[in-house]
Amino acid sequence: MKVPFLDLKAQYLSIRNEADQAIQQVIDKCAFAGGPFVESFEKAFAPYCQCKEAVGVGSGTDALWIALTALGIGDGDEVITVPASFIATAEAISFSGAKPVFIDVVQSTCNMNPDLIEAAITSRTKAIIPVHLFGQMADMDPIMKIAKKHNLFVIEDACQAHGAEYKGRRAGSIGDAGCFSFYPGKNLGAYGEAGAVVTNNTELAETMRIFRDHGQSKKYYHKMVGWNGRMDGIQGAILEIKLKHLCAWNDARRENALIYKELLDDIDSILLPVETSHTKHVYHIYAIRTESRDELIAHLTGKEISCGIHYPVPIHLQEAYKTMGLTKGIFPVSEKCADEFVSLPMYPELNKDQIEYIAQEIKRFTVYS
Repeated sequence: MKVPFLDLKAQYLSIRNEADQAIQQVIDKCAFAGGPFVESFEKAFAPYCQCKEAVGVGSGTDALWIALTALGIGDGDEVITVPASFIATAEAISFSGAKPVFIDVVQSTCNMNPDLIEAAITSRTKAIIPVHLFGQMADMDPIMKIAKKHNLFVIEDACQAHGAEYKGRRAGSIGDAGCFSFYPGKNLGAYGEAGAVVTNNTELAETMRIFRDHGQSKKYYHKMVGWNGRMDGIQGAILEIKLKHLCAWNDARRENALIYKELLDDIDSILLPVETSHTKHVYHIYAIRTESRDELIAHLTGKEISCGIHYPVPIHLQEAYKTMGLTKGIFPVSEKCADEFVSLPMYPELNKDQIEYIAQEIKRFTVYS
């Protein structure tokens, strides 16, 4: 049996008529850059995230960078985040002119360890970016408490957490801003690049809207030096169609995660994802951990089961950040996760037979390894 890591075509076929009609409407109106379809999606996405405002932008990286810039974070400032993430989290900090300051993650969820935040705060610290890794929200209450104590902004990197919840609150709704990526493989994925920032601060939202459109308050009148960070009309139309299905798709992911757990829970050499009691995990990535990572991937690949690694090198050890002088061993939990993660196929259209086949081959590997 062949099991792809991701099957975007299966999802497209399930909404083909809706998607094709949405694209045709954009073409008919020639509303390609920003415009009414983006605005309509923003008006739907904000309440979905339990927020007042949503600002559609060109990518998740744009979302993080524009949020930082709109909050006034720049040269000489420091932003606390984690090395266990995609590099875009740190890139956005760097491009704002600030310095990323890394702290380690907790062993169970690989999300930010709140106990390490205060020791990393200096007179230059302006914000904290917790990353809701793989679809599970970080422990936000202590993070927000520390941020309030030290007068810091909190920007949620919710790029993998569309619809995830923390004590009943949706991802993006707790901090000063929440940033989302709609890269095609995400739980809510566009047909190209797109992103959004959500917030309950209407003034901040207006600043971001102006900034994403070359700093224009109206056409050819530039209130600030901005950027071209607009969302495409086609992406807005597609995302609004997909948003109607997101809860059902997330439920399917959660059901698939439960099947994985039932089938793999008795294997001592494998650590399964942990869902904390106060969160609702939406399983953008289903990453198990094993000390025999490379051997397991080779075995599964030989059985036509596609896997991934998210992420093989933590940010502080990437060549791009070597000038920070951070060496191996500084963030041991993040580094151990990077060495052990194996991302198994996970998407709403994945069926039980496929999951059973994957589990069978993992068990076969563990018996003979």
